Amino acid sequence: MTHAIQNGGKVCQRIPGPGIEQAVATLLLEELTPLAVEAALKVTDRLAAQAAEADRLRSTHLQRAQHRADLAKRRYLAVDPDNRLVADSLEADWNAALREVAAARKDIERARTEAEPVNEALREKLAHLAGDVHRLWHDPKTPMRERKRIARLLTKAERITAQVRPSGGLHHTLDLPLPLGGGKLWQTPKPVVAAIDTLLEDHTDAEIADILNQRGLTSGKGLPFHRLLVRDIRQDYQLTSRFDRLRDRGLLTAYQLAELSNNGLKVNPIGEEEPV
Repeated sequence: MTHAIQNGGKVCQRIPGPGIEQAVATLLLEELTPLAVEAALKVTDRLAAQAAEADRLRSTHLQRAQHRADLAKRRYLAVDPDNRLVADSLEADWNAALREVAAARKDIERARTEAEPVNEALREKLAHLAGDVHRLWHDPKTPMRERKRIARLLTKAERITAQVRPSGGLHHTLDLPLPLGGGKLWQTPKPVVAAIDTLLEDHTDAEIADILNQRGLTSGKGLPFHRLLVRDIRQDYQLTSRFDRLRDRGLLTAYQLAELSNNGLKVNPIGEEEPV
């Protein structure tokens, strides 16, 4: 410093780190209060409600699959055994429906097994979380890398604050939203998914694509819709297809009606068959 003053040299600025580190650590640990734990519990309850809704949707899918399997079984049992062609076709439909039921039931069992219910034991652990973090942070045996991990867990940012100070200019503070990362940036907007789900009641994938384009809607990547894109969105979000919705109403295709008529079956308006 003396050399710099006497000879006009550059001064290397130094900022002592321990004091700043202690102040930041105190701020982080103070954030983990009982109120913060209560907020975490509320978020956990919300996640539990979402999991329950997902379980309900899976159960509904299983009920629909079981309904289709029962319908296929009745068709198979009602067909004339001497007509092997039609009997084989209806048996294949029945087996496919049974496989769908088994897959839906397995999906429910897997989801329920992997789910971690919020019980009283978990709530008690969260209640003692603040004290545990304080003890872990101040433990001399805790390495710095673990403290950094704790800091990252406690400071999940939702916005970005940038301090800008141009040379010779004024000080500016920018508050920016946290940019979306990965697939979230291209995720299909929720209103579009809801619109597709509603339109499937009366329209095919190709017709839905035309309707969405007429409404000026675009995909997550900003692209216009076409039949295959609507199909992919329908499958990704597990929306019931137009065909399955019609089958759930008891409607049959012209080919199925012809098969049943040739085998002496009468189809009533809700899709139930009975021998003539």
